[in-house]
Amino acid sequence: MKKTILLACLCAVSLQFNAQTEAQKTTSTVSKSNIEGHIYFLASDELKGRETGTPEIDIAASYLASSFRRYNVKPANNGSYYQEVKLEKVTKATKMSVVLNGKTSTKVLPIKGANTNFDGQSIYVNYGSASDYKKKDVKGKFVIVKAGYEGKTDARSAFGARNEKLKLALEKGALGLIELSGLNDQVWNNFDHFFNADKLGIGSKDQKGNTIHLWVQDTDGSITKAVEGKKKINTTVTISGIEKVAIKAKNVVGMVEGTDPKLKDEFVIYSAHYDHVGIGKPNAENDSIFNGARDNAVGTVTVLSAAENIAKYPTKRSALFILFTGEEKGLLGSQYYVENPVIPLQKMVYCFNSDNGGYNDTSKATIIGLGRTTVSAHIVNAATEFGLTAIDDPAPEQGLFDRSDNVHFAAKGIPAPTYSMGFTAFDAEITKYYHQAADNPDNLDYDYLFKFFKSYVLACRLIANDPKTPFWTKGDKYYKAGEALYKK
Repeated sequence: MKKTILLACLCAVSLQFNAQTEAQKTTSTVSKSNIEGHIYFLASDELKGRETGTPEIDIAASYLASSFRRYNVKPANNGSYYQEVKLEKVTKATKMSVVLNGKTSTKVLPIKGANTNFDGQSIYVNYGSASDYKKKDVKGKFVIVKAGYEGKTDARSAFGARNEKLKLALEKGALGLIELSGLNDQVWNNFDHFFNADKLGIGSKDQKGNTIHLWVQDTDGSITKAVEGKKKINTTVTISGIEKVAIKAKNVVGMVEGTDPKLKDEFVIYSAHYDHVGIGKPNAENDSIFNGARDNAVGTVTVLSAAENIAKYPTKRSALFILFTGEEKGLLGSQYYVENPVIPLQKMVYCFNSDNGGYNDTSKATIIGLGRTTVSAHIVNAATEFGLTAIDDPAPEQGLFDRSDNVHFAAKGIPAPTYSMGFTAFDAEITKYYHQAADNPDNLDYDYLFKFFKSYVLACRLIANDPKTPFWTKGDKYYKAGEALYKK
């Protein structure tokens, strides 16, 4: 009799557990106090802005791995929560100069640079389009071009054209590329701050390590006049003082196996970057620590919340949680991961990235790429469940989809939007905190974040339990890459 009663009680508990809705499962693990605790730690002054390559970001990595362990998320990389990311620090040059037909310039930006001492000939090819190379032999020489396009020489056009111009020049056999830029001093100095600085990159195997691609300031056009139409351009390029140092960094990776016998072979990635920009110039309050609460402690903790929830209530599909290093240095952690995945990429059916610059509308969640995949309804419904409205990218001119870690997965064919706090424009409220020392944990709206986090976690659950496998919407930029990856 006692056994019968006990069995009945166990059955009742089991039925009650199984009867929980996905929303109830979400609210049972997501708490405002946990959100605050995680964010206050990751964005604390003691972690000094979590810059990649520093001891403080290693503390953050250890904290995240310990959180996975506490939630019973399993290590995903041969028994470890860490994936070592082999990076290389390249110090800025101590000396740079370019001499073209006797005109010397030290206003030089190394788009790609290495120590060199070239003394030889160059060829001028206008804007460097394919048609400009007709009947011109550039093998073994530097190519000189005007920055930008015909009629479009502004900073954005020049910056957007740079990679294609270099690629074409190298394909034609050139030693390197020199672009003559008419940018004014103010804009030039902004670029100079970025390019004339120490940089991190994926450790080179050094086939391309000596590529030279330079911008030379030519505001008055005098250098262009000295080379335009000339058959012979005597050229000296001097770059010295660059050093390369190996840097060890870590992605933090955990997993939870799915419950469905078939769907568990499909994985949903939940990702965010946990690095920020470190210590910079003091602001008016003499604060020089860029704490990165919004960018991207919030995104990191969003993924931690999903990990805690899915570990307690596993979904039909398996879950892979990846917290990237080096996003602020050029999406390096995610680039390294897709080139060295711990589980084959073709098993990854979705990547739900979380990244933030800030927010200016606490009634919304902004999903960059919301309408680009077939599961957008789940994201919309999850936000609605907790009183938010899900909207798509309100600032397409910013190119945000291709500026976060999701893009490396998208390029491989994996559907990969980015979940962000609510913003309706890249306005002053965003720039007030974006990459600023003011981005602190004590000026976040945690009541809003509570709804935001629950919306993300519920969306994760709905996507991971959908019997139909997610994919790109037809005609998307990455649709064909998806067909190739999954052999559709």
